[in-house]
Amino acid sequence: MTALLDISHVSKSFQMGGILSRRRVDAVQDVSFTLEVGKPEIFTIIGESGSGKTTLARMILGLERPSAGEIRFRGEPVTHANRAERLKFMANVQPVFQNPFEAFNPLKRVDRYLESTARRFLKARSSAEVGAAMDGALQKVGLSLAEVRGRFAHELSGGQLQRVAIARALIPNPPLLIADEPVSMVDASLRMSIVNLLRKLRDDLGVSVIYITHDLATAYYISDRIVIMQKGKVVEMGPARAILDRPEHPYSQLLKASVLSADDAGAGKLGAAADLMALSDSLLSAPRSSLAERPDGRLVRVYAAA
Repeated sequence: MTALLDISHVSKSFQMGGILSRRRVDAVQDVSFTLEVGKPEIFTIIGESGSGKTTLARMILGLERPSAGEIRFRGEPVTHANRAERLKFMANVQPVFQNPFEAFNPLKRVDRYLESTARRFLKARSSAEVGAAMDGALQKVGLSLAEVRGRFAHELSGGQLQRVAIARALIPNPPLLIADEPVSMVDASLRMSIVNLLRKLRDDLGVSVIYITHDLATAYYISDRIVIMQKGKVVEMGPARAILDRPEHPYSQLLKASVLSADDAGAGKLGAAADLMALSDSLLSAPRSSLAERPDGRLVRVYAAA
């Protein structure tokens, strides 16, 4: 069966600096994974800033071309020779970005975004068809067209606006959403509403979600599988609970050890995290490494002696 999304040995390098100080930055290095058709899941990519997770998302969306490897959606390469191919792909793979206040022009009413999406992807022409598509998508995220019609972005809360962004992405009925840090700019009290919405999309609508985050708490709560990335490399990948309960790679252990706990308030217990940071950083310079499979289904990066 053809995979929904197939990432095969994908790498991305950038040239940085000027003529005399040019250097290559390997943002993503040899990443591979597959999402299956008919098996909706929340597949989470975790890592700190600079880990390569957003660059990987941009390549999946076709906004960056891989330097090596291949990305296929339903068996077709994610390279678009013309506008028609691009629109067909966009109808099936929709993004939800980090900051909803940057995703919407403050001088444009938010329902206009919903209207243009319905007209572009659903070919809706009459006002009744457009309105039904807009309201149907908003109902899926707990809103209605009456609540947002005629309103500007600043007239909605961050949580409401992020749900509008998700509703806009749902209008073409895509099988895959790419959600890049969708709760990081939302108040803590509203994060769970967005996270629960992503679970609902998976369970009720059969939408697969690539969820990109540095937040282990929400990743533990909603993920089916996870990938942990460090400096462009996958260090651990597999079933979410297995990895987050018992992380094996030092960097995975570091991420878990760095999660703040109310039990440690005021104690300042940084020793273990500092040791793990030093160990994980030292492994980055290892000359050879590979992903090894474990009995619980995870893949862990192991390092060969020099």
